[in-house]
Amino acid sequence: MTLGGKRIVLLGGTSGIGLATAQAAAREGASVVVASSRQTSVDRALATLPADAEGHSGDLTDACAVPALFERIGPFDHLVFTAGEALKLGSLASTDPASARRYFELRYWGAFLAAKYGSPGIRPGGSIVFTSAGQLPRAGWALGASICSAVEGLTRALAVELAPIRVNAVSPGVVKTPLWGEMPEADRAALYQQVARTLPVGHAGEPAEIAEAYLYLMRQTYGTGQVLVVDGGALLV
Repeated sequence: MTLGGKRIVLLGGTSGIGLATAQAAAREGASVVVASSRQTSVDRALATLPADAEGHSGDLTDACAVPALFERIGPFDHLVFTAGEALKLGSLASTDPASARRYFELRYWGAFLAAKYGSPGIRPGGSIVFTSAGQLPRAGWALGASICSAVEGLTRALAVELAPIRVNAVSPGVVKTPLWGEMPEADRAALYQQVARTLPVGHAGEPAEIAEAYLYLMRQTYGTGQVLVVDGGALLV
């Protein structure tokens, strides 16, 4: 159960949890391929990864660009999807339906396209790991929670359809990543402090901590269709 010698494709692997997962996998001897919509993000990520790491830019919501991306990448062992823009929080009354639909494009349809066009290139024994969240949604989280529920449904369905490829998801709690970037800095710091006071582990999550969950789901060979919750104990309090 090692990732040494494996080739791992990480869509959204240029920042936050995705980059932390790429770095952790590379330390285990895996060859990593990161992709993002912005070349500048790809370049910054590659500067933190081993020299043999690959990087690609492209629109992960484009039904033409995604298959072309996987054609360039070629065969690989594991696919990780962590792509997502800043979290959209707001009440149902204030949410614009057109904006809500666009929010699904990357987080859900991007994952769908990644599985559709990436799965044919996965070698025997390989896997897909999606990203969810929102096990305990709060007021204003309707949009994000509904997308994550859709991703979890996709995870279970594809675990059956794509077998023996294993398909799982990680559901992080509050993690210090750029996804909170639209919040004012003071509000963001207050959120992390509040989380630290309420969680049994006593701190908000760090990307490197969550990365271990993705590595586990790639390494193990018996679990599929599962959602691994790594939330610091939020479901307990």
